[in-house]
Amino acid sequence: MSQAPSSQTLLQSLFAQKSWANRALFDCLATAAAEQPETVEKAVRMLNHIYVVDRIFRAHLLGEAHGYTAANTPETPELGELHFAVAETDLWFEGYAASLGAAALQEPIAFAFTDGDAGTMTREEILAHVLAHGSYHRGNVGQMLKDVSVVPPRDLLTKFLHEREPQRRRPAA
Repeated sequence: MSQAPSSQTLLQSLFAQKSWANRALFDCLATAAAEQPETVEKAVRMLNHIYVVDRIFRAHLLGEAHGYTAANTPETPELGELHFAVAETDLWFEGYAASLGAAALQEPIAFAFTDGDAGTMTREEILAHVLAHGSYHRGNVGQMLKDVSVVPPRDLLTKFLHEREPQRRRPAA
């Protein structure tokens, strides 16, 4: 029987899945843009919110100022520009999750939310929040696409794991 993954190993896998899911969703939106421009613009707005929150929490993890005053920007970026920025940030989170040991994951980080309220979370909690927040809003975008008869990509950990490691599809012994 294989050993259960550590928190760090699980986080690495989940951030790789986040990158994979984001690529698939941006590709789907690029295909749908010509026929569903209003829906794609709303979707880009939602994806920009995910991006901004990712960048805010990245700054908290690094102890840096993020410069955001809200959880989205006043302007909506162009789809391709946002896709590139999201991919860069996703790669950063993948590397960051891989760089942390168990002690660092439990380290508390004090920060201020964009509304000025104070917060404290461990590094592990921040990373879990970034993952859950992105997944939640990718689901919102998926529903937007379904509402206009566009089939969104399947954003599932099981699908990601089995695509990345097809040997997992063998029958259990």
